Amino acid sequence: MPDKHLHIVSFAIPYPPNYGGVIDVYYKLLALHRVGVKVHLHCFVYKREVSQALEKISHSVHYYPRQTGLLSAINHKPYIVASRKSPELLKNLINDDYPILFEGIHSCYYLDHPLLGKRFKVYRESNIEHHYYINLAKAERNIFKKLYFAQASLKLRFYQRTLVHAQLMLAVSLSDAQYLEAAFPLNNVKYLPSFHPNEDLDIHEGKGDYVLYHGNLSVPENLIAAEYLVKVFAEMPHPFVIAGLNPPETLIRLVRKYAHMQVIANPDDKKMFELIRNAQVNVLVTFQATGLKLKLLNTLYNGRHILVNTPMLNGTGLDDLCSIADTTHELRRISDDLMNSTFNVGLTEMRRQVLQVHYSNLNNAQKLFNLIFSNS
Repeated sequence: MPDKHLHIVSFAIPYPPNYGGVIDVYYKLLALHRVGVKVHLHCFVYKREVSQALEKISHSVHYYPRQTGLLSAINHKPYIVASRKSPELLKNLINDDYPILFEGIHSCYYLDHPLLGKRFKVYRESNIEHHYYINLAKAERNIFKKLYFAQASLKLRFYQRTLVHAQLMLAVSLSDAQYLEAAFPLNNVKYLPSFHPNEDLDIHEGKGDYVLYHGNLSVPENLIAAEYLVKVFAEMPHPFVIAGLNPPETLIRLVRKYAHMQVIANPDDKKMFELIRNAQVNVLVTFQATGLKLKLLNTLYNGRHILVNTPMLNGTGLDDLCSIADTTHELRRISDDLMNSTFNVGLTEMRRQVLQVHYSNLNNAQKLFNLIFSNS
C-alpha cells in the first residue's frame, strides 16, 4: 500500500496541548501518526514556541508568522482568518496533490483559492464561530470588547459561506453536525468528536469531600459560570473549590466572603488532575451551547460524579453519564445527593463502555483515515 500523506493547517502551534483547540489538533496528529498517516503540519506562530515534539509525529513541520495588526483587523475577512495568510503556506500546499485538513475556520484563508480547486479539502469544525462570538459579546462587560466581539460575529457569519469549498466537514458535536447539514445541504458532513489526552479511565472509587468547578477563568463564559456557582453553593455546607487559569481579582474577593470556598489559581496539569480525581462532585455549567467542552471529556475520564447543565452536553451523547440540573434549586439538591453517594466500579465500567465506543482516539483516527483516503 502506498504511503498516505495529509496536509494539516493548524491555527496555532499545537504543542503543548494545554487548551481546547490545540488539544484536539495535537491528539489528532498523534493518533493519525499511529495509524500510519504521514502528516505535513503547517502552524501559525503566535505567542507559542516552536516545538521539536511535533517533528517526532509529523512527516514535515512548517511555521508561518501570524499577520497581526491593523491591516488584518480592517480586512473584509474575519480577523482570525485574515491574520493567518501566508503566500509561503500556499506555495507549500500546491507542491503536491495530497488532501488538506483545515483546523477551524481560523485556518481557512486558502480554502477557496483557485489553485486548490481540484484538491480534496476537509474543514474541521471546533465551534460555530459566529455563534461563539456573539455569545462572547453577550458575556463581555467591557463595552469596547463587546463591540469587537459583535462585529467579529457578523464577519464570521458572512465568511462561513466559504466553507462550501470543503468536500468534507467534520463536526465535534451532533448538534453542530445538524447545523452544518442544514447550512450546507450539498456538502458531506460527519460527526467526529474531539481528540483528547485520555487513553483510559483513571477514577478514584469511594468518596471525596468537596465540589469542584474548573476552567480558564479569564474567559468571560467561564467567569460568569464560576460567579453563578458561588451563589449556588453559598448556602451549602460542602466545601466548594474553583480552580483554573488567571482568576480575576473580582472572583477572588467574592469567594473570600465564604469560609467553605477557595480559589486555586493557575494549577499545573498534575495539580489540576489531582483536584478532578479527588473531588466528590465535579460541577460543570455553561451558558454557551457551542462545540464540545473538552473539560467535560477530561472530567468523565478522571472524575467521580459529574453534575452539568443541559448546554454543557450540547449534542455529545453523554447525557446518561452525567447528572443534569438546570436551576439553582436542582443544582443544590442533586449536588447534596451526590456528596453522599459512593462512586463504585460499576459506574466506572458504564462510562468506559460509552467512552471507548464514541471517544476512542485510535478508533476515531481510523474513521478519519477512511473518510479522507477513500474519497481523495
